[in-house]
Amino acid sequence: MANFVSVPRDLSRVRDKIIFGLTKRQVICFLLAALVGVPLFFVTKKITENVSAATLVMMAIMMPFFFIALYEKDGMNCETILHHMIQWRFKRPRTRPYMTENYYDAYMRQKKLEEEVEDIVISHVQKEKEKKP
Repeated sequence: MANFVSVPRDLSRVRDKIIFGLTKRQVICFLLAALVGVPLFFVTKKITENVSAATLVMMAIMMPFFFIALYEKDGMNCETILHHMIQWRFKRPRTRPYMTENYYDAYMRQKKLEEEVEDIVISHVQKEKEKKP
């Protein structure tokens, strides 16, 4: 009997797993969630003396960390998607007119500028000749 092992075709999607099948990025996000959520749980429990409320507050604070750690779409993680959305929404102009480089127009402007410079030089040389007699 043959045993088959599935090998992904796109190796760029394969991530190194560190512990418990989590990537380094996910482990860091979960640790940050624990560092923020657990002390907040005890502080909230001490203030309100209600374990259920403390648990809900802890979960609400830890959820964004879990979302950042686990969400991935089209091979991009949450921060990359958020960065692209901020660029699209706030930093880039809404309308981007299609503009082409007209090399002929640039050549004609350069030629006109060169002719103007040549005219200035010629007129300057003629004035210098008139002054010398």
